[in-house]
Parts: sequence; C-alpha cells; structure tokens
Amino acid sequence: MADELILNRAHYTRVLSEVVPSAKRFLWIATADLKDLHVAGPGRRFVPFVGVLAGLVAEGVEVRLIHAKEPGPRFRADFDRFPELVEGDGFERILCPRMHMKVIIVDGRIAYLGSANLTGAGIGSKSEHRRNFEAGWLTDDADKVAELMEFFDTFYLGDHCVKCGRREFCPDPIV
Repeated sequence: MADELILNRAHYTRVLSEVVPSAKRFLWIATADLKDLHVAGPGRRFVPFVGVLAGLVAEGVEVRLIHAKEPGPRFRADFDRFPELVEGDGFERILCPRMHMKVIIVDGRIAYLGSANLTGAGIGSKSEHRRNFEAGWLTDDADKVAELMEFFDTFYLGDHCVKCGRREFCPDPIV
C-alpha cells in the first residue's frame, strides 16, 4: 500500500470498516470532536462504534483515545454500556482541549492522518449527501508510522502538559 489517499466515504469504508477492526495489539486514536458514531453491525443494523472498541479490548487490543472536548450525552450513554471500556485496563481515554489532530494508528504498522473527526459526518457511515468533505492519508511506511507514533505518544504521556498555555481550560491535566 505505501501511501493511499482517503477521500470522503472512504474514511468509513476503508479506515473505520477495514483498518480499525484489523488491530491485534493496539489502536491509538486522536480526534478533536467525538460524537455518537455508528457503524454497520450484524444484519442491517448499525451499532455504536464504542462497541467495536469494546470488542477489540475484549480480544486483548489496547486502545488509547485522546479527544478535545467532552462528548455528548448519547455518546456517554453508549460508552457506559460497555464494561470493557469503563472498568477494564485495556482502554484509556484522555481529554486535551488543544487536541486537534485526527490520527488512527493500528499495531504500529498502519496509520491514518487526515481531517476526519470521530463523528458520523466525519469518519462515520453517513450518506454521501449528509457527510463532511474529508481528506486524509493512509500509510504503512514504517518510518512515517514510527514518527507519527512518537508524536502521538508525547501527547499521551503529557509531555506538552507542563508548558501548555491553556491549562486553565483543561478539566483533567495529564501531569
């Protein structure tokens, strides 16, 4: 694959439906906006994306999620239905008001970097006429994935927290 351009609905069909479920060891996600996102499930039903994350955690995949603002009540209600996310050690969620990158990294072997937030209109299953116009890259270039992982990890570990100029707006500083 090397590099693959991802446009509009391909965010859902390629990234969310194919790449994310392929995670075996870890899945890292960064997004600015986080909403009640649904994906195709069994039969013709749609299920909450947090259920996909819970399924991965139940299979032993470690999931990190960094987002910029508190999600709405529908997301929280869906989230609370999955004990793997609420009580388990395999899921970690960090809120950083300055987070604006949209990144998905799977097992250190493939990465998405683009404009789509973790919302129905961004990366989700919305119809062509109701979704955002989005663009991104999918890569399996080992050097690019490693560099993006290092950048992501600095946020996760709180390296930017100490000198952040917006700390007064942060509800839960990492450090």
